[in-house]
Amino acid sequence: MIDHLDRAELGPLFKEARLLKNMTLEQFYGGIAKHVNNFSSIENGGRVVGRRLAKDIIYYHNISLKWLEKKEGAPFLSNIPYKHKQERKGIRFANEPLEGEVPFYNIQPDTMFNGLDVFRESPEFYVNFRPFNDCTAYLSVYGDNMNPKFASGEIIAVKEVFNFDVILWGEAYLIVANEQANNLVTVKLLFSHADEDKLILRSANPDYGGDIIIDKKAIMKLFIVKGKVTRYQL
Repeated sequence: MIDHLDRAELGPLFKEARLLKNMTLEQFYGGIAKHVNNFSSIENGGRVVGRRLAKDIIYYHNISLKWLEKKEGAPFLSNIPYKHKQERKGIRFANEPLEGEVPFYNIQPDTMFNGLDVFRESPEFYVNFRPFNDCTAYLSVYGDNMNPKFASGEIIAVKEVFNFDVILWGEAYLIVANEQANNLVTVKLLFSHADEDKLILRSANPDYGGDIIIDKKAIMKLFIVKGKVTRYQL
C-alpha cells in the first residue's frame, strides 16, 4: 500500500511526524528497530528508507498515507501505536497479515478510496475468522440507511468481485463509482434494471425512499457483503 510513495521523500516527513509528537529518535523508532542511529541520516535525506522499514514506521505510528503523499488531512490516524504480535480471540495487531488474515478498517468507506487506489489507509488490526478469510476487508457500518440488515456500529465483511455481469440481485454490495456517478461510495442492495447496462441501488431501510440508478461502466470497484459481526463479538 506504500508503493505509490516516493521513499526518497519519506525521511523528512518521518522527522516532521516525530517532531509533531515531540519525541526523540529513540522514542519514535525504538519500538521498530534496535538501533536508531541510522534514522538521523534517513530523516535528513542522506539515506533512502527501505520499503519494509518505511512500512513498519507508517503502520507502527498510524501515519496517514494521504498526509505522506499530499500533506492533506491529519498526520496520524490514531495516537495509539500498533501492538506487535499480540493475539486476542482471532484478532492480531501487527504490521503484516499472516495467511488467511483479513484487515479491519474503522473508518468510513468513502475516506478509503481515491480512484482505483483501494484501502489507502492502514488497517487497525487483522482478523482470522475462517468463514470470512476469503474476504477483502472488514469495515464499520455508519448510518442507518441499511437498517435492519446492517445496524450502525456493526462490522461487515466484504469480498471484491470482478465480473459486474454476475451479480446476486437483492444482496448487499459496497459500490465504488467514478465521477460519472459523483464518486459514490456506498453500501446498498443491488437490483436489475430494464437497461442491462444500468444497476439499481436501494437502501434496506424503508425510510430511505428512492432508488439510485447508475451505469455499470461508472463502477470502479464492487464488493459483495458476505456477512456481519457485532462489536461485542470482537
